[in-house]
Amino acid sequence: MAGAAGPRASASLSDFKFGAVDTQTIEDALLHLAQENERAVREARGQAGSFRETRIVEFIFLLSEQWCLEKSVSYQAVEILERFMVKQAESICSQAAPVVRGSEKAEPWSWRAQKEQLCNTFVLRLVSCVQLASKLSFHYKIVSNVTVLNFLQALGYLYTKEELLESELAILKSLNFQINLPTPLAYVEMLLEVLGYNGCLVSAKQLHGTCLTLLDLVYLLHEPIYESLLRASIENSTPMEQRGKCLSVKEDFMLLAVGIIAASAFIQNQEWWGQVVEYLHSITGIATESIAEFSYAILTHSVGASTPVRQQPGLHHLAVRPLRAAATCNM
Repeated sequence: MAGAAGPRASASLSDFKFGAVDTQTIEDALLHLAQENERAVREARGQAGSFRETRIVEFIFLLSEQWCLEKSVSYQAVEILERFMVKQAESICSQAAPVVRGSEKAEPWSWRAQKEQLCNTFVLRLVSCVQLASKLSFHYKIVSNVTVLNFLQALGYLYTKEELLESELAILKSLNFQINLPTPLAYVEMLLEVLGYNGCLVSAKQLHGTCLTLLDLVYLLHEPIYESLLRASIENSTPMEQRGKCLSVKEDFMLLAVGIIAASAFIQNQEWWGQVVEYLHSITGIATESIAEFSYAILTHSVGASTPVRQQPGLHHLAVRPLRAAATCNM
């Protein structure tokens, strides 16, 4: 397929550098991410996470790989599609509510037609999300309309350039043009940067590659990983508390990032796992138990080996110089 040159994606990983930004900039960026994360957790919607389904994520990942896009584009596309579909689903549900209540003013066919249209245009919307994400990542080399139309035609969908542009505009309008929001990868890379500044002995560059692999895995196994994570934490909760906790945990990218990094550290060097967990706790304010539980859930569904929670290693109480960040939602 037409698109970016193949070697670009692999080259970008090997060229990734840590420690190139001054401390003040890193601190400001970390604080901004923490605030964005708190807002996302606070505003989590009832349908949040419903469209991070394995087949959808796999489709986006494979398409991004075929078009030689950066990893960040894949994650951004998943999150754009998730937010767009949640908004559409809520719109359909709000129109269906009067029908259920038997309102005379209800128009049962309007919401049904909208639902049918949403299903019929799902692949188009998905591809448009990938294209929009590519535009956020590369202004000088993006996925062209010709490439997108050829791909859709190969799947049996015949669209025009005008319909493709209308699809992008529909997504942008639905999200109020707010599509450039942080992804879990941004949190992972920021925390790795801070770990390096704080003197963590585990190589941030080595952890980065493992983190990308585990982040892919969490996206692909989203439901089983979060179900196992939440099972233990909601045993003694009321149904209302369970629903709130489930939503907040699924939308907590800072929590996801520390879990990913901790699991990567365990895979890379088990001896330093306790130190990494302590550093992450000092930086984010997230409890060490929560970090350990998340890394346990990730490792259980990935390597399936002896995990940090089972081993219960002694955590090193080190004197660190954490860069300040707003405390995130603790489990």
